Amino acid sequence: MADSAPPLLKVALVEDDIAFQNSFAAAVRSSGDMHLVGMAHNVAQARRMIAGDPLDVLVVDLGLPDGSGIEVIRAAHDAWPDCGIMVSTTFADEKHVIASIEAGAAGYLLKDSSAEKIADEIRALHAGGSPISPRIARQILLRFRPAEPVPAAAALAEVTPIANPLSPREREALELITKGFSYDEIAELMQVSRNTVMTFVRRIYQKLEVTSKAEAIFEARNHGIL
Repeated sequence: MADSAPPLLKVALVEDDIAFQNSFAAAVRSSGDMHLVGMAHNVAQARRMIAGDPLDVLVVDLGLPDGSGIEVIRAAHDAWPDCGIMVSTTFADEKHVIASIEAGAAGYLLKDSSAEKIADEIRALHAGGSPISPRIARQILLRFRPAEPVPAAAALAEVTPIANPLSPREREALELITKGFSYDEIAELMQVSRNTVMTFVRRIYQKLEVTSKAEAIFEARNHGIL
């Protein structure tokens, strides 16, 4: 007697964007091995969903009209510890990434990921993997990378403030440069244009009297800015 087909993966989505809902539903329904159990448009609907039967995979957006998707992740992880939870969002900053992982998410995809690949990402998550967008993975790695050692002479030298201090935004840009982000990534994280980032960089170089990123980082540490 032939083996029976494996049960369909029970999948649900928490998302308020209609276009993404439609593309997600189409991808799941055409997969052949998944069943779209439901879709919640906000935190309140998601909580009612979580009060029901467990799912295999829950995909959650973070920006919801009545709260944060992180609330949903935490509640789902507590109620369904065996459910794989994956973030699908536009938020690429470290604060949201770390908070989502700490709440119980095992995957984190940006919405610039191809909608056609979502079924593969769901399968990977259910199989024990952790689908993560490359930009997010790089951010997580940079968080745990040890800081470059300061030369002994600089460490022993007396810290002296620079004549023209950096503004808070210039300092923020410099900290992101130190973490290895590109100018385009810094523009997105700071929610400004790339030209504005380049203006910050020029001012940083002028104030620190340097001509390169490496020199800027060294001088900033030497002056106690970083």
